[in-house]
Amino acid sequence: MSEAKAPKCGLVAVLGAPNAGKSTLVNALVGQKVAIVSAKAQTTRARLMGIALADETQIILADTPGIFAPKRRLDRAMVSAAWEGAQEADAILLVVDGRKKKLDYLESILESLKNRPERKLLVLNKVDETAKEPLLIAAQALAGADEEGNVAFDEVFFISALTGDGVPELKARLAALMPESAWHYPEDQVSDASERLLACEITREQLYRQLHDELPYDSAVRPESYTNRKDGSVEIHQQIVIARDSQKGIVLGKGGSKLKAIGEAARKELCELLGVKVHLFLHVKVEENWDESKEIYEEIGLDWVK
Repeated sequence: MSEAKAPKCGLVAVLGAPNAGKSTLVNALVGQKVAIVSAKAQTTRARLMGIALADETQIILADTPGIFAPKRRLDRAMVSAAWEGAQEADAILLVVDGRKKKLDYLESILESLKNRPERKLLVLNKVDETAKEPLLIAAQALAGADEEGNVAFDEVFFISALTGDGVPELKARLAALMPESAWHYPEDQVSDASERLLACEITREQLYRQLHDELPYDSAVRPESYTNRKDGSVEIHQQIVIARDSQKGIVLGKGGSKLKAIGEAARKELCELLGVKVHLFLHVKVEENWDESKEIYEEIGLDWVK
């Protein structure tokens, strides 16, 4: 009778520029949706943990906001959350959009990674949309340290987070890198985000999907109440905060049709996610300087930064 293998558990920080496909990759590694995904850059705001299992190994994935040059307080908080996600990680994944030929936008990230002691893996994503030769050139340019001592990656992976190509191999490698340790989370837990926060994220995803470029990043979704009813269903009240009065009509739509569609799509997804009937109530509030509100930052899972 063979001995049971010791449990393993570790933290993997998933870093990259906006829209590299980090959230899609985290969802693919976990095997179900834990992070919201949008074609718009900077969709992920807070640092959310996804929890993947590979046999006796638990891989805790820190899905971080995209790293970019911050201008506003909200931007600074998001970039701070990204680097915080890399603290004490057992491995760092740098996810790069394999379709992009110019790589100078990664310079500041590479500079910050240069002297970090963690094992660093380069993940070239979206390979299903890219010719092989440019990918190899990009991998060569990024993977090795040059004379100036730029960051060297220990390994390179070519994947498509969307189709799943290369994801099982990456997951197996991450599992092999994790240290022996008791699991940090129960076997059936897939995220450290509370259901209350996850519900707000699902609604925010629908805001992005249904309003496209009509509504800029001047919006947030705040939790108001989350109540388990006696019949087993959940009643959720949320507030969509926008910065200007002129945006209210965009969110509401003609006769409230757009807000109704956003709520219906979010409610449907929440029903599937929670496995119970959901009663979702949304209302819109104009708050000009919401992105300067410490309380809102705490509610959406970001640290207050100066």
